[in-house]
Amino acid sequence: MRIYLVGGAVRDKLLGYPIKDQDWVVVGSTTQQMLSQGYQAVGADFPVFLHPKTREEYALARIERKVAKGYTGFSCDASSEVSLEEDLCRRDLTINAMAMDDQGNIIDPYNGQQDLKDKLLRHVSSAFVEDPLRVLRVARFAARYYSLGFRIAPETLALMQKIVANDELTALSAERVWQETARSLMETHPEVYFENLRACGALVVWFPELDILWGITNSNKYHPEMDTGVHTMMVLRQAVNLSDKLSVRFAALVHYLGKGLSPPVNWPSHQDREKLGLEAINTFCDRLKTPNDCRELGLMVSEHHTHVQHAFELKASSLLDMLNHCDVWRKPQRFADGLLTCEAVFKGRTTFEDHEYKNVEYLWQVYEAASKVDIKAIIAKGYQGKAIKEQIEQERISVIQAFRKAFEKSSQKII
Repeated sequence: MRIYLVGGAVRDKLLGYPIKDQDWVVVGSTTQQMLSQGYQAVGADFPVFLHPKTREEYALARIERKVAKGYTGFSCDASSEVSLEEDLCRRDLTINAMAMDDQGNIIDPYNGQQDLKDKLLRHVSSAFVEDPLRVLRVARFAARYYSLGFRIAPETLALMQKIVANDELTALSAERVWQETARSLMETHPEVYFENLRACGALVVWFPELDILWGITNSNKYHPEMDTGVHTMMVLRQAVNLSDKLSVRFAALVHYLGKGLSPPVNWPSHQDREKLGLEAINTFCDRLKTPNDCRELGLMVSEHHTHVQHAFELKASSLLDMLNHCDVWRKPQRFADGLLTCEAVFKGRTTFEDHEYKNVEYLWQVYEAASKVDIKAIIAKGYQGKAIKEQIEQERISVIQAFRKAFEKSSQKII
């Protein structure tokens, strides 16, 4: 029985990149031998075991053969005769098809080290096309290592296009697509994930509401970059700079989906894009089965980001309506995340990247002022039923009006 460190841990060790998990492959062993040594079997589709002490994953070396459509349509041979090279051959990219023995020696039968030097994401073999999930995985790796200068090899991109053309992506489950997408959104350059999916034709399969945004024009007055798809990627990039929350980055991604439903005859104007976006976002989230916090923040930003952009022009009653609709009294953190996303929307435009955006601080101060209204004191005065809510609204409007006057008297610039 011989044990090797494999895959991502070897790749990232050679890159000097932080190692999150270590995976091991076991050559020359059987399921019974692993169990007899205290390993715990956890693999459903092929023999994977947890180490009795470290709890890291150890998989028997295996050969996979395509027998049906989709990423689960494989037969697996994990006999003790399977070699390390045969196991590595089934992997997606050459940089993921390296192993390290207990002496620190690198086993690299498919030239992964050279591709690391050349900063290439290149497939190991033509068997790459057998697993449609690899389209998303390679796009994710491109997003992760973009800052290091990595790019997808042209011949690998061609195979990704072939997988899409063969309609293999439709065999993926929504859960797996969302898993890869969520992980990509948390990378340093998530926009690269979506740009590469668009380049190979995959974006329209699972993200049609997003794919349609390229080519939709905007007013040059507000959007020097003009193109809505380009703007969306710029907003996502700004969201990365502002937050490490998945929900914020997701909301940045979907904030303009409503423009995909606006009639071309009206372009570059997009009336009712905020309300139209609610339908598109719900359809998008239903398809991908996104978490509720992502959906809710995306809906809130789509509907209210224009109000946030014009915050200084809104009357006290309109400001309160927005606060109420955003349910800020029960969910202040979500409102704060929404404001942060709106800042990304503002800065995600050509020449606006470094502009100061005071709207976020202003609206948060409006909320803090209105939240000081003492509801218990109102009830103690004898208000009952609907009168309680009406009095709360009146007092909050009065507080917001007073805050606005004080703010306008200050030397702060209103934009």
